[in-house]
Amino acid sequence: MQPSGEALLKQEQQVRKAGTGLGAAALIGSWQLDQVWPKGQRHPALFSGQILRWLGAQLQISAVADQLKLRNLVTLGPVELRFEGPGELRGRRPLLVFHFDQLQIWIAGRCWFSRQLPEPLPQKRPFFAVIARDPSGWLAARGRGGGLACWRLLA
Repeated sequence: MQPSGEALLKQEQQVRKAGTGLGAAALIGSWQLDQVWPKGQRHPALFSGQILRWLGAQLQISAVADQLKLRNLVTLGPVELRFEGPGELRGRRPLLVFHFDQLQIWIAGRCWFSRQLPEPLPQKRPFFAVIARDPSGWLAARGRGGGLACWRLLA
């Protein structure tokens, strides 16, 4: 069971002081977006969270050599929109810093469109400040824009 927004905020305060102790291996997997909390809100965004769940929003994290690879995707029937790129885990909190260098549109399991994306300046790269990865199968993090997200691990 996923924690409430209040519980995540308390856990986030502890993590800012003591860190999480998580390594990259703890983040590997396919994560289905479950809930989002806009910046400064204590309650999840019901409408946007429902839409993102309906679109099957996922964050897939895999390891390639000594680097993480991230894929963010949404699906609508046979159409899948993918953003892919490298990432790395930094610090003891830690921050999952990444950027998407490729955009793809897949239809019925076939790539119909692919485009390289420009690399952002280092200070403009997106990140997730990881709050927790629970053994029961959820992951929580705060994004660069200040929103809080909670995903559940897909089997």
